[in-house]
Amino acid sequence: DERTRIGAVKKRLREHPGREKQLWAALAKQPFETGLAAQGLTGVEVLARLDYPKYFDLAQRDLPANRAGILDRLAEEKLIAPKGGDTFDITNLGALLFAKHLAEFSGLGRKAFRVIRYRGVSRVETLHERISTHGYASDFETLVGYVNGQVPRNEVLGDALRREFQMYPRVAIRELVANAMIHQDFTVSGTGPMLELFDDRMEVSNPGLPLIDPLRFIDHSPRSRNEMLANLMRLLAIGEERGTGFDKVVTAIEAFQLPPPDIRQDTTHTRVILFALQEPTKMNRMDRIRACYQHCCLLYVSNRRMTNTSLRERLKIDVSNVSAASRIIRETVEAHLVKPEDPTNTSRKHVRYVPFWA
Repeated sequence: DERTRIGAVKKRLREHPGREKQLWAALAKQPFETGLAAQGLTGVEVLARLDYPKYFDLAQRDLPANRAGILDRLAEEKLIAPKGGDTFDITNLGALLFAKHLAEFSGLGRKAFRVIRYRGVSRVETLHERISTHGYASDFETLVGYVNGQVPRNEVLGDALRREFQMYPRVAIRELVANAMIHQDFTVSGTGPMLELFDDRMEVSNPGLPLIDPLRFIDHSPRSRNEMLANLMRLLAIGEERGTGFDKVVTAIEAFQLPPPDIRQDTTHTRVILFALQEPTKMNRMDRIRACYQHCCLLYVSNRRMTNTSLRERLKIDVSNVSAASRIIRETVEAHLVKPEDPTNTSRKHVRYVPFWA
């Protein structure tokens, strides 16, 4: 009678099917992508269920002249598994990326990407909801386009002309959507990646906890629990696999002069939050510290260093208010997130700072 630890107590494993599923999946060490979403199909049935023209379009390959050539190519990419004769299985990788209807594949329907637009700043009233019915790769551009269409716009008056700007950078939205797909934990049942849009923020979440410390998202070498999915999405020009995806997000956020992204975790999910435009003076202490740390990391990985001047430019602090930037840097040093590059330097005027891990 197998037992597992739930909190501080050991309990029967069979009484906790969710934990049991996760443990057996870990023990099997079989990549989720190689699991089978559908079995014993004919070639005609495979092509009826998968959006194979989209694969060849994204891969920038010519569509083979016959069905056998198409099936051979799908098998090479591990999207399907030949079983002999005219019999094939569709892998989870194939269904997740190119399903015409995800709900047709048992267990994958709940992995569809959801987008919810709320009224106001709470989840009380839903204005719009979109649930992707197609595979991630097939639907990606349409999905990102839909999100961009739902994002509020800021109106800016300059040179006597009113111009509208999308509140959140398109590149940040694209990277976060791709990351939520790629880095999710497929052993967490009944839930999938989701983007929620409020008047004051955007939250992008996925099942599973990150494999690296969120404080190291900007500089750390890439790690993915779904390597086959990550690799193929990169080859299809959808996702990053070089560890620069979050760098792009933070860089774009800084360019838009937005508050710094926040990364939060609960027991089963990871959530990245983008905040709407606000005056730096209205940021709370933790927002300012996070902005300072992320700014310092971005400069360091670009072989540059953070200074009082660079932080003032990042947070739009007036040149006459050097002390405000100094206070934020001091708070971030006290939080053990940044440090002086040269601890022996006694001059405070030209101090350069690096992340705590440098």
